[in-house]
Amino acid sequence: MKFRLEFFSIIFSVMFCGSFGLAAQDISIELGPDRIAVNEAFTITIKVQGETLKSYDKFPDIPGLVKRGTSSSSSTNIFNGQVSRSQSITQTYVPEREGTINIPAFSINVNGKVISSPGKKVVVGPAKQQNQNRRYDPFGSDPFEDFFGRRDEPEEFVNLKEDAFFALTTDKDEIYVGEGVNTTLAFYVSNENRAPLQFHDLTNQLSDILREIRPNNVWEENFNIENITAEPVNIGGKRYSVYKIFQATFFPLGEQDIEFPKVGLEMIKYQVAKSRSFFGQNRKETFKTFYSKPKSIKVKPLPDHPLKDQVSVGNYQLSENLNSTDLNTGESFQYEFSVKGVGNISGITEPDVKNEKEFEIYSPNVSENITRSGVSVRGSKAFRYYMIPKEPGEYDLSDYFQFIFFNTSTSKYDTLKSDYKIKVSGESMANVNIEQASSDGLFYDRIDGVSNQLQSHQTTEIWKWVFNIFLVVAFSLSLFILLKKS
Repeated sequence: MKFRLEFFSIIFSVMFCGSFGLAAQDISIELGPDRIAVNEAFTITIKVQGETLKSYDKFPDIPGLVKRGTSSSSSTNIFNGQVSRSQSITQTYVPEREGTINIPAFSINVNGKVISSPGKKVVVGPAKQQNQNRRYDPFGSDPFEDFFGRRDEPEEFVNLKEDAFFALTTDKDEIYVGEGVNTTLAFYVSNENRAPLQFHDLTNQLSDILREIRPNNVWEENFNIENITAEPVNIGGKRYSVYKIFQATFFPLGEQDIEFPKVGLEMIKYQVAKSRSFFGQNRKETFKTFYSKPKSIKVKPLPDHPLKDQVSVGNYQLSENLNSTDLNTGESFQYEFSVKGVGNISGITEPDVKNEKEFEIYSPNVSENITRSGVSVRGSKAFRYYMIPKEPGEYDLSDYFQFIFFNTSTSKYDTLKSDYKIKVSGESMANVNIEQASSDGLFYDRIDGVSNQLQSHQTTEIWKWVFNIFLVVAFSLSLFILLKKS
């Protein structure tokens, strides 16, 4: 009895620990450096390994630091059929002043679990570069504002006409199903503009704007803009500074057109004093909302093809690797089939593999790398196969591995095929299998001498009842002896 109880206890412990290990995930919070310059950013990063980052609370508000947007990154690997995911989300903060900033201990709920950080002290030193505005004002500010105090008499302000606009732009007006359209939300300010403008409450405004413009039934690759900086651009012969606040590539999953509605961005617009002076207030804060124009992207169906609803879409090339072209039967080797180029890398499907009798081909390990730059999403998805040749001979791997996709650069279906040709030496594995099967001949030799008449299982049922009765009697005797001793 003691042995039986210990046995079941061990089994239960193994099952419990095993289930706990399966459910475990690695979640951590990483804080930025201990020292930064007043013109440098401080970051707080949530990292999740082993599971998808499904949900998280807002990052803490820290006195002395101002939130300036978030960025994210992810990677996925499949090895021996096991999927490994790693994701992170980073909140960027900008210091308001020099000095020591105390970041108190805080907790964030990530994927339903409370993750704590002990906090730290951060020393903010002088700017590393000169002429840096400590206040986040990309359009300039008056360094002498309130320097000598304000005058008692009322100041008269005038409203200058701004030479600026807010726009949603795309790199294409018409795309195929599965083809990406790069979308940018940006604020444009002419180099001739004289009206002082400034962003405010951008994080909350952007959250509301994205809820309106994000289309349904698409795959999104977000460029995760971390810092809003001016970029020069020429529009119709006129020079502007463009401030991108959002950029992403959308890949439509169906034939429904993508509709971007009109959205507004509220800016701080300063009225300027009619008589500018060092001894008075030279500007007055007001607000103005700039609106983008609605935009529609036509989504076209792919041309007719037997695999129309299954193929990947993009502009892809093949990169492959084989550790040897001279092989022996029964010896495993590794072959990598990597699809790279521009498109929805996450949506690239596994190549069509013909598992013929000449080779034993195992399910691949998969890894992907994605880069978002300019107006494109590019990268690669690698499929690593382990194979065992079973028959000697010369083989063209293009007969076994093919990747069919719709090429957006030619608007036609295309096929990527292997360029490798291999030579296999050695004995046929079929002969080896026959020899292995012959070792079981004693079993098959008895077939002719055994009756093929159907037999009743009634005898077996009787013995089951006898065994069960024996167990009941044995348990009763054990219980009787135990009670008598006590």
